[in-house]
Amino acid sequence: MSETSRPLAPVALVTGADSGIGRAVAVALAQQHMDVGITWHTDREGAEATAAEVREAGGRAATAPMDLTALPEAAEAVETLADELGRVDVLVNCAGTGTSAPFLDLELATVREVLDVDLVGPFLCSQRAAGRMIGQGGGGRIVNITSVHEHQPRVGAAPYCAAKGGLGLLTQVMALELAEYGITVNAVAPGEIATPMTGQEDTDVMSSDRPGIPLGRPGDAREVAAVVAFLAGPDSSYTTGASWVVDGGMLRMGPQAGSHLRSGDWRRP
Repeated sequence: MSETSRPLAPVALVTGADSGIGRAVAVALAQQHMDVGITWHTDREGAEATAAEVREAGGRAATAPMDLTALPEAAEAVETLADELGRVDVLVNCAGTGTSAPFLDLELATVREVLDVDLVGPFLCSQRAAGRMIGQGGGGRIVNITSVHEHQPRVGAAPYCAAKGGLGLLTQVMALELAEYGITVNAVAPGEIATPMTGQEDTDVMSSDRPGIPLGRPGDAREVAAVVAFLAGPDSSYTTGASWVVDGGMLRMGPQAGSHLRSGDWRRP
């Protein structure tokens, strides 16, 4: 059967899927027999590499640029990809950015950029995707990638924490309001994950020592993607409004301790 004549598979849109967690999510969803729309900001080659992996897994793939600092126009990428792939059944808001600066030194432009990319952008993309899902009928899935800093603060990351905390509560409101349409909305909150964003691309997480994390290592992007794939699939049909933490136990330590402890002495009473 040709690609043009085969029955339409479910379609997932994954923002920021040119590398890291977004790429791992796109591939995991393709392995669940979904077609995948991929957005990218500056790394078009990375997006095309992700698309190639999606096709290798048997799915159709399409890419579109998305600069979430250019709102509201950037959210039109959701419509572009949904039109190209025929529908949208899953949206994963994965694109993100952050800061590392003391609260007193932050400039308004920086704060606005982080809030737009990490909070307002997902808000607008979710509105577009939910509208398409409601028009199609049959429900849908929205998964927001937040962070452990949805739940706990971090020094030097005021705008990021504010945005991720806001996205966590937005997830809960969306879950309540969209439930009548059969659309579930959940968050996935990663801890330290070995990705380009954390300067750990191609890192062997099993050989990386993190004394302050109970599991003793950073996470692999595929470990986050596995949780997203569950939430995007049929087995999560009664799960909505929840935040799924994927952090190796970091939050039990507090994120400051989890990333800053230099020995395992805490393990001994």
